Amino acid sequence: MSDSATAASFVRRELIPERAAPVEIVGLTGFLRARLFNSPTNILLTVACLLLLWVTIVPTIEFLLVDAVWIGKDRTACLADKVGHPVGACWPFIEARFTQFIYGFYPEPERWRVNLTFFLGAILLLPLLIPRLPAKGLNAGLFFVAFPVVAFFLLHGGGLDGMGISGLTGLLTGFADGIGDLGAALTKAGEATAVVGPLLQLLGQLVALLGTAVSFLIWPLVRLNGQVQGSSRPMWVDFAATAAIASLILFLLSGGVRSGWRMLLGSAATFAGIGLVVAVMGLDSGGFPIVDTGLWGGFLVTMVVAVTGIVTSMPIGIALALGRRSTIPLIRFSSIGFIEIWRGVPLITVLFFATYMLPLFLPGHFKIDGLVRALIGIALFSGAYMAEVIRGGLQAIPRGQSEAANAVGLAGWQTTGLIVLPQALRDSIPGIVNSFIGQFKDTSLVSTVALFDLLGQVHAAFADPVWATPTTLFTGFAFAGMIYFAFCFGMSRYSLFVENRLNAHRK
Repeated sequence: MSDSATAASFVRRELIPERAAPVEIVGLTGFLRARLFNSPTNILLTVACLLLLWVTIVPTIEFLLVDAVWIGKDRTACLADKVGHPVGACWPFIEARFTQFIYGFYPEPERWRVNLTFFLGAILLLPLLIPRLPAKGLNAGLFFVAFPVVAFFLLHGGGLDGMGISGLTGLLTGFADGIGDLGAALTKAGEATAVVGPLLQLLGQLVALLGTAVSFLIWPLVRLNGQVQGSSRPMWVDFAATAAIASLILFLLSGGVRSGWRMLLGSAATFAGIGLVVAVMGLDSGGFPIVDTGLWGGFLVTMVVAVTGIVTSMPIGIALALGRRSTIPLIRFSSIGFIEIWRGVPLITVLFFATYMLPLFLPGHFKIDGLVRALIGIALFSGAYMAEVIRGGLQAIPRGQSEAANAVGLAGWQTTGLIVLPQALRDSIPGIVNSFIGQFKDTSLVSTVALFDLLGQVHAAFADPVWATPTTLFTGFAFAGMIYFAFCFGMSRYSLFVENRLNAHRK
């Protein structure tokens, strides 16, 4: 019989040995085998990480919870020789200074204004963070436009004059008068000079005409300042006239009788809402008692600085990023210079300049509040960094997107606003939120210019001899750290949610 016939007629007389059971790849056991103990290197790294967590997490929990003191009226409650065992966190210290950490030295009878501001901000921000809720445009307008104005009058107090209308009016009036004086001087110099006299006279007349135009433009502000300084009745007459004229103009521009009724009703409702806020808050007759920003502190200052920097950095960054990519040399070089100058100096230098040196360059009759100067410096500084983040997103968009938009007849601003910029912002979400988190933590630097934020108030409270214990320092920093971590971790988780939601089409 041939070999092929022998192979074909072979029959196995014994069973095949059983295979080994498959390695479990699901559940906790599968996760441990596949992710933590699948190689000698990973085993060593896992053991090292577990030891690191043991020497850090366990003592932290013991300090914050197990060995902590929860009840007490002074430092004696947090002393180890008085308690009889090792003492961890001294939470009675936080309880005793909690209001100072939140409000600073804000007058206690007026703290309801701070609480109301926090409540309004949370109520307006929450619908913006939930994608399925409607009326996002109206909600955004209320949060980004109306809320800052209301928050200013709530926190600072005062009537319409509390916005510094008198100081601004004086500055603009002085500017207009200075232009007029310069024009008169040029005209007089032209009369005394025979060579270039006609040219100087013409230049003087043009400058004088510019001063007249500035005076004409600021006349409404001067009029408003006069009404604010006087009785409230004429102000309401001017307010009603302004509302009527503005609503009529919008009505005519929107199509008149055929299609302008919706715009007319919207304008009337807007002015009615403004008037209601003015009347309820008494802004026409002095408003709430003024609380100087020097009395602000704690978590209030942290939120004011953080929200202002975060909100203002986006439009500034977008404008600078687009300006840096502009084909117009003047705009491009101006944007590059602004970005590089502000990115080339540390934030603490900006705060020192805005607080101590900027007043030296302002006219004597015009003053800007110290907190406002710090906010302006932080906004410009944050905007320069945000511009580079957004520019990275703009460069990641393929050129074919712009070419396709041009092919269907979209204008340049339509291509940027509807096609390029939305995709760039979506791709820049990680970098944008990273900048937001950095800005929130950098608010602690304002304590170097006599603005006591949360961390500054905590640090100042250590000087109180009533609570001077070995653990008070660590307890205060742990309290501040938990607040910072809660907000920063919340922003990072929400950004991850938004990023996954916007990139769902790519999966």
